[in-house]
Amino acid sequence: MLYVHFHSTAEDTYDGLLALLAEITPAVQALPPDAALMDVRGAVRYFGHGPEELGALVRVRALARYGVDCTVGVAANPMLARMVARDGAPGAVRTLTGSPEHVAAFLARKPVAALDGVGPATARTLCSYGLDSVGRVADAPLSALQRILGAAAGRRIHERARGIDPTPVAPDERARSIAAEHRFPYDELDPDYRRRALVTLADELGARMREGGQVARGLKLTVRYADGSSTTRSRAFPEPTAHTPDLVAAAYALHGALALQRARVRALALRAEGLGDARNAAHQLTFDPEDDKARRVEEAVDRARARFGMAAVGPASTLRSDPRTDPRTGPNAA
Repeated sequence: MLYVHFHSTAEDTYDGLLALLAEITPAVQALPPDAALMDVRGAVRYFGHGPEELGALVRVRALARYGVDCTVGVAANPMLARMVARDGAPGAVRTLTGSPEHVAAFLARKPVAALDGVGPATARTLCSYGLDSVGRVADAPLSALQRILGAAAGRRIHERARGIDPTPVAPDERARSIAAEHRFPYDELDPDYRRRALVTLADELGARMREGGQVARGLKLTVRYADGSSTTRSRAFPEPTAHTPDLVAAAYALHGALALQRARVRALALRAEGLGDARNAAHQLTFDPEDDKARRVEEAVDRARARFGMAAVGPASTLRSDPRTDPRTGPNAA
């Protein structure tokens, strides 16, 4: 299994990089905005090269064609591949052998928050019981973890602390989703400022979908933390939508459910998933005059942006209107 993290990619470049990976194996799962998973078991047999050699080939081709370097993690499953890729400075091929001893030694001293599926709230809960490292979680009885976290979550965390991740690589169609990301210039602790970032991202996604005549069936939020770990949550819409208030409400709900009061957030990404043709999407009629008014305002905003550009008009609570980012009123204003 290969986890590939690209450095500094625009979305059009990302599409090309995914196509580059597909030249090696069709089992490529996009992890927007800047990563991908590759199941190279078939490619190893076909090309006669080991996973490390295929990872080096990916780096060379990405640099040669797009000028983009990448970090490649090689391990037995997606979770371990992600973790070994993040274990060190960027720009290398890192390998974790599949022996239980090597896996246990690699995981033992990692903070519990480094495990996939362990967000800040779960990490705080585990740490309150003294389970602050992956090694301690691995040594804890399954029954104890299930009492602390619940039956399903306790079993999942127990397995991952022992290096077990049965999640398969799921190749998907890139055209069926679009993403937007905001990277903070420093670790962001202010929840209000993070919500402004979410409004900005949701506004961008809504505008892009409406321009392309598309609607989304769901929304995915990815939160990247200062220690390199991340948390992902998804929510399905009651009906397909490209309405910005619907996207904002879903983004707020996903963000609020993570309980990130003290989290040091490095980046936020929203992904609109299950895209379809807006002409074929059903819309529940409503007699709410406020909803009708909001949709008419949205249509006017789209017309203004089509004529004058994206920055011409938009919601008042985006980052573009925040004093910290507005050069006219921010700390660097004249």
